Amino acid sequence: MPLFRRDRPQVQTEVGPVAPVAEVMPRKPMVFQVQENSARSLQSHVEVKERVQEHLIGTPNAGIDLQTPELARQAIEPIFEEALQEEGLILNRKERDSLFEMILAEILGYGPIQPLLEDASLTEVMVNGPDQVYVERKGKILLTDVKFEDEGHVQRIIERIVSPLGRRIDESSPMVNARLPDGSRVNAIIPPLSLVGPVLTIRKFSKIPLTVDDLIGFGTFTREFVQFVEAAVTARLNIIISGGTGSGKTTLLNILSQYIPHDERILTIEDAAELQLRQEHVVRLEARPANVEGRGKVAIRDLVVNALRMRPDRIVVGECRSGEALDMLQAMNTGHDGSITTVHSNSPRDTLARLETMVMMAGMDLPLRAIRQQIASALDLIVHVDRLRDGSRRVVKASEVIGMEGEVILMQDIFAFVQEGTEGDRIIGKLLPTGLRPRVMDKIEAAHVTLPPEVFALLTPGGRECRM
Repeated sequence: MPLFRRDRPQVQTEVGPVAPVAEVMPRKPMVFQVQENSARSLQSHVEVKERVQEHLIGTPNAGIDLQTPELARQAIEPIFEEALQEEGLILNRKERDSLFEMILAEILGYGPIQPLLEDASLTEVMVNGPDQVYVERKGKILLTDVKFEDEGHVQRIIERIVSPLGRRIDESSPMVNARLPDGSRVNAIIPPLSLVGPVLTIRKFSKIPLTVDDLIGFGTFTREFVQFVEAAVTARLNIIISGGTGSGKTTLLNILSQYIPHDERILTIEDAAELQLRQEHVVRLEARPANVEGRGKVAIRDLVVNALRMRPDRIVVGECRSGEALDMLQAMNTGHDGSITTVHSNSPRDTLARLETMVMMAGMDLPLRAIRQQIASALDLIVHVDRLRDGSRRVVKASEVIGMEGEVILMQDIFAFVQEGTEGDRIIGKLLPTGLRPRVMDKIEAAHVTLPPEVFALLTPGGRECRM
């Protein structure tokens, strides 16, 4: 399992983006520069790594606990030092530490991308074949200098990721969705479907969940918006969080879920479990793909139907993508108030159209008016999040569904993002109330939840109340 390409005359440089290097370079550099850039030096580094790996493979009873990283480090280090001596390779401290970390990453971790996964400032790691590794930081996508040996090296890392999770990836099953032990979401697709070699995308799981105060500080939403949605969740309104890919839907869902009372039974249903509910009485369900024989698949829709028999107080669906939207709407309309889910869409109005399409995908021959009546009676609130062109994630609309008029579902905006200007590449703006009193306030007050009227006061972008 060579780490370097033997046909390359040069050695890879330290990990980091094209520009500026300091922005993405992880704390521990993966690959190092050698003083004497010769084929012999490069070959020696490869042989050191292979010698260490062969020793571990050849001595399965050596007593090395590969499941405990710190113990494994202590056990592998003497083998590494012995290999250096046998090769006669003289390295300075920085080069020696870098090579050791590189070997540990190959043996214990996920190879070249291990430091990227350990970098808390990165939210996504995207491997497009062996020669292109991108990362996302603060909403911006950056190219790094990380490279794999060849397509086979990428394939081995993908298999190392998915095999312990009970998934497989090969020509007969060239796509896989999985979840790492820390909760990070993984997608992999390989040739012949991918024309650029094996492609791996990892949405990293935040070890420290973002709080309301964090998101207010980022400008994602305002304190007034938080007061409103806290009252809406407490009063058991049915809420959909909509937005594009990577816009922050799941993060906002986690924030809203913390306002669910702790004495309620909550069922979460997800494709790949990543919700972080803090209540005690939570039952987590996760969909299952088909096995090697194409059997055993359990879809989100199956879990939604089954959840109705599990005496839930709340049903939280990580994302509605297909026919499960019909079952979700029926649950909302049959006493399971307070349900929350997310939907991919471009706006609150587009969310309604997406729901109509997904209900039709359920295979039920329902007239369009009946579908719209189901949506209008089930939904109370749509919160739309967006990733703006400066990379920031903002709540841009909070709209309530107020009923039907003819063939049209009526909505009105309660909060809307107002852009005030720009400061360099940064967008300056704020989520402001529209000045309208929500009709859902009747439901909120009926649940004995009170809100100060100034929450909905019409404000100017500067934050002053506008009296008309």
